[in-house]
Amino acid sequence: MQLFHFSQDLANQIHSYESINAYYQKIMKTAVPTNIGFIYIEPNGVVGMHEAPVPQLMIVIQGEGWVCGEDGKRVDIETGDGVLWQQGQAHESGSTTGLTALVIQAEQINLT
Repeated sequence: MQLFHFSQDLANQIHSYESINAYYQKIMKTAVPTNIGFIYIEPNGVVGMHEAPVPQLMIVIQGEGWVCGEDGKRVDIETGDGVLWQQGQAHESGSTTGLTALVIQAEQINLT
């Protein structure tokens, strides 16, 4: 499991198109078919322990929660944090207050 943080202070300012106070942070470029969706974990919700069928990137866009691997050691995550699991890595995630995350799944994920 790899942890990342996505926030405006890590983004590049957009100077094109007569843009003002706008920033962009690339997450990844896909080279293979990719599934992109949202996961909603309600208060006291858990996505049970399972192996990633392909690399999975989860980026919290609202709320807070936790993730853990097979060792069961929980790591807190919050808005702007991202977690990358490689194929075959067992993991679990949950939240006591609820969270919404963007989930990207593909046979190949190369973060920039």
